[in-house]
Amino acid sequence: MAESMKDYEKELEESMKTIEEGDILTGTVISVDEKEVILDLKYYAEGVIPAENYSREPGFSLKDEVHEGDEVSATVVRKDDGQGNILLSRVEAVDVLAWDKLKELKESGEVLDVVVKGITNAGVIAYVEGVRGFIPASKLALNYVEDTEEYLNKPIQVQVLDVDKESKKLILSAKEILRAKAEEERKNKVSNLEIGLVTEGTVESLQPYGAFVNLGNGLSGLVHISQICEKRIKKPSEVLAVGDTVKVKVTAIKDGKLSLSIKEATDMMAKEIEEEVYEVPDAGEQATTSLGSLFANIKLD
Repeated sequence: MAESMKDYEKELEESMKTIEEGDILTGTVISVDEKEVILDLKYYAEGVIPAENYSREPGFSLKDEVHEGDEVSATVVRKDDGQGNILLSRVEAVDVLAWDKLKELKESGEVLDVVVKGITNAGVIAYVEGVRGFIPASKLALNYVEDTEEYLNKPIQVQVLDVDKESKKLILSAKEILRAKAEEERKNKVSNLEIGLVTEGTVESLQPYGAFVNLGNGLSGLVHISQICEKRIKKPSEVLAVGDTVKVKVTAIKDGKLSLSIKEATDMMAKEIEEEVYEVPDAGEQATTSLGSLFANIKLD
């Protein structure tokens, strides 16, 4: 079938478009080395982004981070770099485009993989969309991190916590992701427990309505005040103290929460001990041993 101009209408239109300095163009990476990235702009000339115009991220390596086939947006710095190419700057485009993208990332809550590239007294630095982001020490882990040095050059998952285009401030957080993971792990561990299980735990806190007992492995449950002991008590501290080791029975599992009973565990243990007590003959009676009765049943050839 004969090809007509209509078949190339889009390409023709692209090739005839006028390009001005300050425009943001999107192209496909066709080559990359340590010095520059070359883009196919579907235009009469190719686009060139020098390494220093690609990223402000410390230690950024073009060869490691940029690959053929990647789509990249960059700002036109000069329409002709003297070699017949269009000189571009991704750094400048990032300053325009990244903040809108960061706002979207905050709204979506997307989990981002970043690498810590800097350390400060109050936290660490990582880059998202080429923008310098700050992760406060209080948002690095579930607990406050005193020594942030250990995070340098380490990968970490974060979410955008706050973004302010005007003041160019980007705040990131790992804490919410870690909290969600810990909760998921805890729920999985809880689902593997069986009602009726008797185990040992440590009293971790006392409340007016009962005691929370830590079972280890990231699990804890509530012993309601009515399930602490047989006698009625006004408050758990009458019979328990934080740090006490106690035997508990798992009595219920609901919505990922454990209900425990010290009273029922104690009753079960008492019953087991009762069943282990042997009858001892009265004084004066001839004692028959279980060993004797065992021999009586053995037939010798």
